[in-house]
Amino acid sequence: MSDTPQELRYTEDHEYVKPAEEPDTVYIGITDYAQGELGDIVYVELPAVGTSYGKRDVFGTIEAVKAVSELFSPLAGEIVAVNDRLDKEPQLVNSSPYGDGWMVKMRLADPSERDALMDAASYGALIGK
Repeated sequence: MSDTPQELRYTEDHEYVKPAEEPDTVYIGITDYAQGELGDIVYVELPAVGTSYGKRDVFGTIEAVKAVSELFSPLAGEIVAVNDRLDKEPQLVNSSPYGDGWMVKMRLADPSERDALMDAASYGALIGK
């Protein structure tokens, strides 16, 4: 059974948005359900700090033993940090998707858009939880 923290927001593409310490800034990663479906993560390609993306733009890829998937930006904004640990430890996405396995930190262009993403109950319904 996958974990779906109540305080996060979710997308139909199985990314999550988690509030960061700074206002209007969020952590983005893939959900516990997504990492479980992908299996063992072997490589994550992430963007450069300072890159900007629109909502639903592809910002990277994630490679597992059985598949390669694109990562979609849940919201528009600028990348202010990337999780460099994933270069050497991509398996953190499997072991701690909502903690050490986060992928990018983004400063949002319009923070109010975060409220339009799915809450935990809606995401749970999407994945049949």
